[in-house]
Amino acid sequence: MFSRIRNLFRPQVAAATAGGLPRPRVIPRGKHPVSPASISPAAQRVLEGLHQGGFRACLVGGGVRDLLLGREPKDFDVTTDATPEQVRRLFRNARIIGRRFRIVHVRFGREIVEVATFRANDPDAVNTDEDGRIISDNVYGTIETDALRRDFTVNALYYDHADGSVLDFAGGMEDLKAGRLRLIGDPDQRFREDPVRMLRAVRFAAKLGFIIEQPVQEAILRQAETLEGIAPARLFEEVLKMFHAGYAVETFEQLRHFGLFR
Repeated sequence: MFSRIRNLFRPQVAAATAGGLPRPRVIPRGKHPVSPASISPAAQRVLEGLHQGGFRACLVGGGVRDLLLGREPKDFDVTTDATPEQVRRLFRNARIIGRRFRIVHVRFGREIVEVATFRANDPDAVNTDEDGRIISDNVYGTIETDALRRDFTVNALYYDHADGSVLDFAGGMEDLKAGRLRLIGDPDQRFREDPVRMLRAVRFAAKLGFIIEQPVQEAILRQAETLEGIAPARLFEEVLKMFHAGYAVETFEQLRHFGLFR
């Protein structure tokens, strides 16, 4: 799977800025396979609309990851320094949704492009319950702080619409090469913040054929019971994603191994 992209990667961890925030490794246009032709027309319109409106616009998450792996993304997520209200003013076909995380859905026919504002990485500004689960997180920040709030390193890769570069803030390119699923930050804390991340780890490992990093595996075993506090509707949505992805057997074995059926 990885031979076609091997030359894109070199062992390198993002450096830190003077303020302690990560400085990205920049992979310029032409040195990676992501291009406007590989992005859906709807996502391109959102990126360009934000850019023309004077805002920074990037693809992020699974869409960038899958394109780098030579896969076809099922959807595209956009992140920006525009607030949800500013995004809604730019697109007549947009609506703000969510309370825990306020995001914008921009609809083009049957396709929906999700747009999120860069999040801050300030624990004091995030509302959590007594178990450490995030209740609301609508404090906005920069692309650097946003990268720190992502779950897995391979999902913290940004395609910058302005110059066509890919920005790697957390060593995600090297983890793609290694076929490794690694969390950003302390695994136990990240799972306490959102226990559904454990199900996402299983889903990504099964879908991509990746190995879950050992500290992450150990944290799943310790935190598995915290899934009991998640709303049934949210668990149902994640289970549908897992078993409709075409890797049901692998997913089932991973769930059983980590005791996530309890």
